[in-house]
Amino acid sequence: MNTDLGLPRYSVSALNQAIASLLERGFAPRFLLEATVSRPQLKKGHLWLTLVDEQASVSGVVWASQLSKLTFQPSEGDGVLVVGKLNFWASRASLCVQILDLRPSLSAVLRQFERVRALLEPEGLLDPARKQALPAMPAAIALLTSVPSSALADMLRTAQERWPATRIHVVPIPVQGAVEEQIRARLAEVLARAKDLGIEAIVLARGGGSREDLAVFDNEALARDLAACPLPLVTGLGHEDDTTIADLVADYRAATPTAAVVALLPDRQHLMLSLQQQRAILRQSLSHRLQRERLRLESDRARLLQLHPRKLLATTRQQLHQRIELLQALSPQRLLERGFSLVHQADGQLVRSVRQVQSGDALQLMVADGRINTVVQNTDRGGHG
Repeated sequence: MNTDLGLPRYSVSALNQAIASLLERGFAPRFLLEATVSRPQLKKGHLWLTLVDEQASVSGVVWASQLSKLTFQPSEGDGVLVVGKLNFWASRASLCVQILDLRPSLSAVLRQFERVRALLEPEGLLDPARKQALPAMPAAIALLTSVPSSALADMLRTAQERWPATRIHVVPIPVQGAVEEQIRARLAEVLARAKDLGIEAIVLARGGGSREDLAVFDNEALARDLAACPLPLVTGLGHEDDTTIADLVADYRAATPTAAVVALLPDRQHLMLSLQQQRAILRQSLSHRLQRERLRLESDRARLLQLHPRKLLATTRQQLHQRIELLQALSPQRLLERGFSLVHQADGQLVRSVRQVQSGDALQLMVADGRINTVVQNTDRGGHG
């Protein structure tokens, strides 16, 4: 039988080597792979697992030298995003994904978020009514964040610009991977020293990154510690659209780390302007009050002048003078000086009518400069008869 059909002929090793060369030339040296973890197991320090989706599977391995560098180690059923490259062993035509890095996939992160939320919400830990008010002008705050980082630099600059009177205690924490126990430990240390340091509020911050990078802040144990924090807690995690369980239990959730500082510290420029406006209002109010008091004092002084003994004496003297003049004007003496006279009978009774006297009666006439004694010769009642 003629087996030479014009086709290339390989040995097994040559075939496998050709496949390896083809993969090496034609496939990306590194790639991203989204998958679900199945059957993870440690063998001689290496992590072996199967990466699957709904229709296919492929073997994966994290070598021991790389495994210690990972911040996240997956469990059965975890969704992951893998940074990997292909390993092809020509000796047995075995294909495997060598995992250089991996992290939870977004779907896995969101499932974890919903799971923890469902646990904490019935306990009231997410209730807005339990949230503490932020201090108006904190003497000191603690910043729990990665050091160094651009987020920390922005927060420190913003704090200095807004309210440099507040002391800032920077507390370094890891912010990615399975580091919840380290964050909890640092939080406990801060709370233990808060009274001695005068710390009145805490900021938990992490800048940038994907939603998967924030998975640690969905941890149930960490969330319970944050909810139990006796000091007001502000979170500034990731971007504005990112929401974690830590954000839900915090007393205030800021969109970014810088926004967390803005929410917690007063703006000295705004406060200075407000104080200037209040000072102007107070000055105006004080000026009006002084004017009212000045007018009242002038009125009181005028009244006091009117009530001064000398003024009262002069007024009384004038009134007495007026009364004397009135009395003098009404005095019989004034009438006498005008030529009138008063006629009295011998018994001193004033004669008001001719009917009171008869001929021969002795009368006394009082004129301005003396008295005249006379005797009635006759009476005449004039036209009355």
